Amino acid sequence: MKNIKHTGVVEQVDGMRLKVRIRQTSACAACSAKAHCNASETKEKLIDVRNERGIPCRAGQEVVICGAASMGMKAVGWAFALPFAVVVASLFAAMKLTGGNEPLSAVVALAMLVPYYLALRLCRRWLGRSFVFTLESVN
Repeated sequence: MKNIKHTGVVEQVDGMRLKVRIRQTSACAACSAKAHCNASETKEKLIDVRNERGIPCRAGQEVVICGAASMGMKAVGWAFALPFAVVVASLFAAMKLTGGNEPLSAVVALAMLVPYYLALRLCRRWLGRSFVFTLESVN
């Protein structure tokens, strides 16, 4: 199984749970021409990490975290593919129910995203169990 690995700095330790700050960079961030280009991008993110192996660490320490590569595709599905399918399906259904009223159908289709994202918000604990990073090592 392929894994995603990131180096980060421990921000907080709470038993077997850690908060790790990682620096996420776009592919072009390593390019030698990035100083002359506005496309390179770097973001810092705070990730919840499980320390399943009980590796001793403390705040400020550099660590390597690991997660399954399949999490990326799963996240894209939940955040983009399924909402797109909801919009398209509800657009066709609304067009049929409204007799072809396009503006009303468009509003109904976009409004269907509200309950979708509310449902995702309500399921965040369940989703959190399927998007798991673990502590791999301490540098």
